[in-house]
Amino acid sequence: MNLPFSNTMKVLIGLNLAMWLLGQVILEKYVGIPFSRHLALFPGKVVLDGAVWQIVTYMFLHSMQVTHLVLNMLMLWFMGAELEQKWGRRYFLTYYFASGIGSAIIYTAGVWLYYWATGSSQGLAIPVVGASGAIFGLMLAYGILFGERVIHFMMIFPMKAKYFVMILAGIEIVSMLSGGMGGDEVAHLAHLGGLVSGYIALLVLTAWSRRQKSAKTKKKGPQLRLVVDNDDPKSKKDPQYWN
Repeated sequence: MNLPFSNTMKVLIGLNLAMWLLGQVILEKYVGIPFSRHLALFPGKVVLDGAVWQIVTYMFLHSMQVTHLVLNMLMLWFMGAELEQKWGRRYFLTYYFASGIGSAIIYTAGVWLYYWATGSSQGLAIPVVGASGAIFGLMLAYGILFGERVIHFMMIFPMKAKYFVMILAGIEIVSMLSGGMGGDEVAHLAHLGGLVSGYIALLVLTAWSRRQKSAKTKKKGPQLRLVVDNDDPKSKKDPQYWN
């Protein structure tokens, strides 16, 4: 399969690589500038300090384990390239950011609800980084639009894309329930939030796209109209022409 490496993919992947290498590795690790402290997603800061920009900026940061960044970027290219080819740049970017931002909102809301229900504030201060929420949204769309396509789960087991998404969702649900909020290093609720927000975004964007097409069809109307010229009283047959 020849996947296109469009300008959109280059910019998104380039931004993620630059933020990780320049911001997190060089500025934060070696220079000592607290880069992630301001741009990672802290559910407590988002609500208490109004740090709403974090629901966007966290998508371009990753953990210091390079595999986190590499796997996310490979999935972005593998699934995002085909989705952009099918949808177009504007539709794809809208969906991508809707999934990522929706994931952050759902995660933040979930952590706060957990705090109010249990009194545990641990999750409020734990930073979340990574494009995984948006990537899970892409996985959902890929599983719906290319559901019959065979892919390899864990690079070994061949299965249809729709079953791949179902299995991932099941794993995330079980992992979240067993680990709780902040129970391990993976924000499982953010992954599930990406699936949920991706599904909602898909419904909204599909309805909007259909409405736009319907409106364009109505605006066009008939392209030609018949004009009858009655100016010649001697004519036995009124001349007709299209205008």
